[in-house]
Amino acid sequence: MRLKRLLPILPLLIALLVALLPAPAPAQPRPEGFVTVNDFLPTAAVDVKYYTGDNFVGARVDGYLAPKVILTVEAATALKAVQAYLAPFGLSLKLFDGYRPQRAVDHFVRWAEDLDDTRTKAAHYPDVEKRNLFNDGYIAARSGHSRGSTIDLTIIDKETGEELDMGTPFDFFGLESWPDHAGFTAQVRANRALLRATMILHGFKPYEAEWWHFTLRNEPYPETYFDFPVE
Repeated sequence: MRLKRLLPILPLLIALLVALLPAPAPAQPRPEGFVTVNDFLPTAAVDVKYYTGDNFVGARVDGYLAPKVILTVEAATALKAVQAYLAPFGLSLKLFDGYRPQRAVDHFVRWAEDLDDTRTKAAHYPDVEKRNLFNDGYIAARSGHSRGSTIDLTIIDKETGEELDMGTPFDFFGLESWPDHAGFTAQVRANRALLRATMILHGFKPYEAEWWHFTLRNEPYPETYFDFPVE
């Protein structure tokens, strides 16, 4: 009997409950001063691993709503100069990641804390225990990528699209990814040296634990970590 009395006002009660729920946080808009590198530098190849499941997490990463690379105008302009420098040699750039939302970094942290998920261990961290990813510096709660002027990239043959042999794939966690690792052929070392020297020449500074990682030396937002989505 009581249920019958409530039926006429049930939709109203549901509407009131929904209205009391906290509103979802609005997406942070992209600030001025950022560009989509896919458009700004269309001659570069783009392979956004975090938009796909082909990455160390094994799934699309939070915040990547499109297969795009975003950078500050300053970093993108410097990168365009790198591309122009390589072109006469029949070479081009392939971009893996640029600006990275803080929510993506948070996703990495959650993944690293889940010690049972080791689906990508063989491909990305075969010689590192997952419980050590934080202490060894492979995963952190903040990333320079979130400041908008850091790029992960490699060099490719402009005609074939084939990547120059850098010894390891992108996002390989291990000493082999250190740029000066000695356990590779002379050709691999030369390829890494070419990438490193070219990026330094055009205003980027390398990261000593990842051959693919470079940050604009005079980045415009050295203390700001953004969280707008990649879209």
